[in-house]
Amino acid sequence: MRDIGLKAAEFQQLSFLSPAKINVFFRVLHRRKDGFHEISSLYQAINLFDTLRISLSSKDEFTCSEPSLFLDHTNLVNKALALFRKKTGSSLCFSIHLDKKIPMQAGLGGGSSNAATALWAFAKLTGLSISQDVLFSWGAELGSDVPFFFSSGTARASGRGEVLVDANPCIVSPFWIVKPKGGLSTAAVYQNCKPSSEKHREGEVLYNDLEEAAFSLDPSLQNLKKALLSFGFDTVLLCGSGTAFFCLESKMQCQLPEFQEAFPELQIFSVKPLQRKHLSWYE
Repeated sequence: MRDIGLKAAEFQQLSFLSPAKINVFFRVLHRRKDGFHEISSLYQAINLFDTLRISLSSKDEFTCSEPSLFLDHTNLVNKALALFRKKTGSSLCFSIHLDKKIPMQAGLGGGSSNAATALWAFAKLTGLSISQDVLFSWGAELGSDVPFFFSSGTARASGRGEVLVDANPCIVSPFWIVKPKGGLSTAAVYQNCKPSSEKHREGEVLYNDLEEAAFSLDPSLQNLKKALLSFGFDTVLLCGSGTAFFCLESKMQCQLPEFQEAFPELQIFSVKPLQRKHLSWYE
């Protein structure tokens, strides 16, 4: 693959939406020999977005609206750029700005989504012919959740999360994301997680084997779940390793002002499921 010529018009900035995701169910099966956990899950993209604004540039620049986010070599966007250059031999530079709306340490896959979106954007901006399957495989090198964002927006996941099969959405109505302050280390949650001893029925949804471990590390999360249920939600489930919850079949719209008044420190988002058209990015 060869770089295209760098013309003035190609410095135009393009915007790409970077969606969050939830795990409709999440089962931890066992620890693998490579140190990861074997999982079974159903991933669903949602319309809670970060935005990546990217253009070709004379030098690399990376800025973010969230000052607490590390922008060094540990950031998945920078890792995506390093991998893109390694795979393609490209020497082009990019100016990148990340407008951060997805809460961090929430279990919503924001960092993984940013990496997948960056790979898609780099391919589009450089004009290199790179298939979705190739981008998918590159994403798997960056992290277990990254490949999902190259799916249709709903996918059954196995392996460490990188083995995906597109699926039909099982959630079709709007719902809520509730994020408390603070976060949890994903590694710590997995370290404290006991692989599921239950034989979940085929097709069963709405459970998360990571909840028990997350609640043991931060008991306030269990208290928050009880409070959410008491305010009228029928289903409240931790998002991934936390600390956000997704809340379904809400009866609480009429109580939402009272809930927000009782818990002013919470971030509350009204969201809906999201799909991606083949050969297009999320809209």
